[in-house]
Amino acid sequence: MGPAWNTPGTAERANIPPRVDGQPRGGYNKPYNRIRRFIKSGGGNRPCEARQPAIARCQILRSNPRDEVFSWRSELSGRLFLHKREEWDMKEYLFTSESVTEGHPDKICDQISDGVLDAILAEDPDARVACETAVTTGLCLIMGEISTSCYVDIPKIARQTIADIGYNRAKYGFDGATCGVLTAIGEQSPDIAMGVDASLEAKEGEDDQEHGAGDQGMVFGYACDDTPEKMPMTISYAHRLARRLAQVRKDGTLPYLRPDGKTQVTVRYVDDRPVEVTTVVVSAQHSPQVEMETLRRDIVREVVEPVIPAELRPNVRYFINPTGRFVIGGPQGDSGLTGLTGRKIIVDSYGGWGGHGGGAFSGKDPTKVDRSGAYAARWAAKNLVEAGLARRCQIQLAYAIGVAHPVSVDVNTFGTGMVPDDRLAAAVREVFDLRPSAIIRDLNLRRPIYRQVAAYGHMGRTDLGLPWEELNRAGQLREALHL
Repeated sequence: MGPAWNTPGTAERANIPPRVDGQPRGGYNKPYNRIRRFIKSGGGNRPCEARQPAIARCQILRSNPRDEVFSWRSELSGRLFLHKREEWDMKEYLFTSESVTEGHPDKICDQISDGVLDAILAEDPDARVACETAVTTGLCLIMGEISTSCYVDIPKIARQTIADIGYNRAKYGFDGATCGVLTAIGEQSPDIAMGVDASLEAKEGEDDQEHGAGDQGMVFGYACDDTPEKMPMTISYAHRLARRLAQVRKDGTLPYLRPDGKTQVTVRYVDDRPVEVTTVVVSAQHSPQVEMETLRRDIVREVVEPVIPAELRPNVRYFINPTGRFVIGGPQGDSGLTGLTGRKIIVDSYGGWGGHGGGAFSGKDPTKVDRSGAYAARWAAKNLVEAGLARRCQIQLAYAIGVAHPVSVDVNTFGTGMVPDDRLAAAVREVFDLRPSAIIRDLNLRRPIYRQVAAYGHMGRTDLGLPWEELNRAGQLREALHL
């Protein structure tokens, strides 16, 4: 339920936009949208009756951008609330995202799992793969369910992947040539397979798309206009720093670096616009011989400065290896089980922006909507922002196991939409076929393209020509909305 715009007897409504199809026009009416977000979120930490059940309906009594005070009335009690504008306007905030290098233990596992998937899809595009990896000191364990007509040498793939990352010497604490590799692989459950092979709609003769979703659950796609690739600035720069850290290690610019590493970027936002980078954190594994002062100077000069423009870091704080030493890293670096597929799902997606359904991407063939559905949601959200229909957009898709059509499609533009969110959701349903078989067809997902995105993010990778990053439906979205 939204604000009661048409309630009889409402007081003066200055500058409130007219309704279109039962919804208020225009996403840039900031006072209205901030009130709506505040009410829908349960009122945050401000005292207000909107904390009572989930959503409180209200009457906007005055919402003039020139006013210093505006008012609204709760329909729960009829009480009148007056607020100074600065109490509602989000003047500024800090947001932080992190990334990790390809030598991080969890990323080792993601790359091995996707390496196995790619090798199988290269021989058998219709294979069913759910492959997970765990690494610890001297040991790599590969497990899961794989149904395929081909044979691949899984231990060889694991060893080669570990060596390619840079763990090729025993003194690094992990060596692809000498570590133990164990496999524990079974077939996909026939109970699951029967729902994926033939969707509920196909069994009932209602649909020509044969595949049902491989599991229940929800996935999210997100896009914004912070960067040219339509990604949040925080995660974009965190990924670029992590990639640069690996580059200067591999090309010999900083030969004392080792494969493990992490980056973190904090950005100051004003009115939801990125203004400056305030903090950069880099932790880089290194040889024991290098002096910490040298490492910190080199990281700023060779990693940070080539990535983040000077105008974005006038007052930046640097924390470079803040513990003072990072020699022991990789699978040897932590106690217990140090690396596992799917433990960096926020790094893989949007760095904490938007939602996440909890499902990992790596090691899964595209019949798993954790992967294909998330790619489709990103594709739709990016095209929606490209079309100028919103500055920020989150799309949630939800599926039932064995059912082709999503059970829900939700669009949230966080008050930046040019038309109401429910109309955008209807346009997404019209323009994008979100059944698993259709996603696989439209994005051509039965290909060995996955190991390349197993590190440094699955989204925003315009350097790789990924199909879910294409801007090929923006015009159709505008046409669907008659714009």
